Amino acid sequence: MTQHQHQDEHQHQDHAAGPTGPGSVVLDIGPGTGALVLFTPAAMLGAEIEISPVAPGSVRSHSQVRQRTSARSGQPPAPEQPNVSYAAVYPGLVAGRYIIWRDAETPAAEITVSGGQVTTWYWPASADGCSD
Repeated sequence: MTQHQHQDEHQHQDHAAGPTGPGSVVLDIGPGTGALVLFTPAAMLGAEIEISPVAPGSVRSHSQVRQRTSARSGQPPAPEQPNVSYAAVYPGLVAGRYIIWRDAETPAAEITVSGGQVTTWYWPASADGCSD
């Protein structure tokens, strides 16, 4: 299996893990380390979304889009379930610039993860590529 076939396989998996409840994700953030919460439409449930540092040749990591139940407001809710959103979480990222990959060869966005903070981004990218 080639690297691109392996990456495509991760991007298009149909298997979805069960929903997560409030407090079920631990974010490892602090000086020099941040986190990314990537919100998606419900249709992306189960998708593996890859990210990598911007530096050429960087290794990609991935996270699965899961249904997230939250007691917090401010997250984009699913219309039929106001406390439900769909997101992939990347809990302990070295601060810096990252590419979010749409597929094995196509970037969806470039974002900055700051140390001690949680960065959020919403799929699909806006036309100007801006993110939080």
